[in-house]
Amino acid sequence: MAQILNPNTKAQATSPIDRMQTLLADDLSAVETILSTESASPVAMIPDLSHYIVSAGGKRLRPLVTLAAAHAAGGANAATHNLSAAVEFIHTATLLHDDVIDESDLRRGKPAAKAIWGNSASILVGDFLFAQAFTLMVRTGSLEILGILSRASSVIAEGEVHQLSALGRNDLPTEEYLTIIEAKTAALFEASARAGALSSGSETHVEALAHYGKNLGLAFQIVDDALDYGGTESAIGKSVGDDFREGKITLPVIIARRRGSDDDRAFWDRAMMVETQKPDDLAHAIRLIRQTDAAQASLNEARAYAGLAKAALMNLPDSDYKQVLLDLADFCVRREN
Repeated sequence: MAQILNPNTKAQATSPIDRMQTLLADDLSAVETILSTESASPVAMIPDLSHYIVSAGGKRLRPLVTLAAAHAAGGANAATHNLSAAVEFIHTATLLHDDVIDESDLRRGKPAAKAIWGNSASILVGDFLFAQAFTLMVRTGSLEILGILSRASSVIAEGEVHQLSALGRNDLPTEEYLTIIEAKTAALFEASARAGALSSGSETHVEALAHYGKNLGLAFQIVDDALDYGGTESAIGKSVGDDFREGKITLPVIIARRRGSDDDRAFWDRAMMVETQKPDDLAHAIRLIRQTDAAQASLNEARAYAGLAKAALMNLPDSDYKQVLLDLADFCVRREN
C-alpha cells in the first residue's frame, strides 16, 4: 500500500501546492490577513480556538483553487480575496464539526480542537466561522457568488448527514458512496472554483473551472479514503484507521468486500458495525484491502476523476495558473501529505 500511495522525494519537493503558494503569494498574504482579522472576537475563546484550527498546518488548498481559478479566468481582486477567506472558513467550520461527530483525536497531526476546548466550544466556534464566511461573501457584492457558496454549505451538511445515515451499511452501492463524497467534499471544491472564476469578472470559463473543481474534489476524497487504510497521519490530517473505526463505508471497503470470499464478507459485515468491532480488526481489514487490490482499484478510480478535471481545462488559455491546476489534479492522486 505504501508503495502505491507515496510520491517520490523529487515530486514532494516540487509539489503543485508549493508552486501554487509561491505563484499566489501576494494573494495568499491578503487572504491570511482577512482570516486573522475576521476570526477576532472580544470573546477570548473564539480567536484562541479559531487561530488554533486555522493555523494548524493546512495548505489552504481550497483558497488556492479559488485564487488560481480567478487568475485562470481573468484575474483575482479584492472580492476574490474575501471569497477565498470565506471558503477557508467554511472548510474549517466543517472540520470542527466533523471532529466532534467522528470523535477524532487528531487533526493535521495535532490534538483536535475538541480535545482541548471540548465539543460544545468546537461546535459553537464552527458556527461562528460559518457566520463570518457569509459576512465575507456579502462583501464580494455578488448575489450569484453568495448563492453558490450558500448552496454548497447546504449540500455539504446534507452529505455529512447522508454519510452518518450510511454508517455500517455493508450493502452501500458505489453510486451512493459517490453521491456522498460529491456532496461532502467535491461540492466545496466545485463552488470554490466556480465562484473564484466568477469573481474575475468574466463568465467565459466558469463552467469549465466548476467541472474541474468537482472532479478534483472527487479524486481528492477517494485518495483520502484509500489513505485511511495505509497512509500517514500527515497525509490525511487525522489518525489512520479513523474511517474504519467509525464504520464508514468507503470505496476501498466496497471493493474489498465485493472481491472477497464469503468469510471476508462476513468479516466486513461484523467489523464495520462499531459495536461488534474487535481490537485487531483494523489490521485484518488492511490485509484484506491489500489482498483484493482494493487500494489500487480505488486509486484508479481517483485517477479517472483527475483526468476529467484536467480535460475540463482543455480550452482555457495557457498560463501558469492553468498549469498548476493541471499539475494539482495529478498530484492529488499520488500525494502523501
